[in-house]
Amino acid sequence: MSQLTQTGEFSTRLAFLSFAFGTFLLLLVSISPDVAALYMVGFFYVLFCLFANGVVLVQLLYEFITMPSLRSYLAIKILILLANIPIVLLYLFLLVNHFFI
Repeated sequence: MSQLTQTGEFSTRLAFLSFAFGTFLLLLVSISPDVAALYMVGFFYVLFCLFANGVVLVQLLYEFITMPSLRSYLAIKILILLANIPIVLLYLFLLVNHFFI
């Protein structure tokens, strides 16, 4: 049970940190004159987040399948982790509309 708690806490922390750092990068891009360098940082950040969040999502899905008694807890953790997807799409939409139009 302690590993499950650690996985659940880690997934929530990872989702929050991904959101916070992504928001910070978006704010930097909107106020910085050197946008090209920040685009590169943002690109590699997105790749890193895809990998890290993907690994944690696979772990949560494995636990969701193998531990039926804890599915409601794990479903909430999975949804928290997946909540970053529409946020990233919104940020991408904002960047494209702000800088390329």
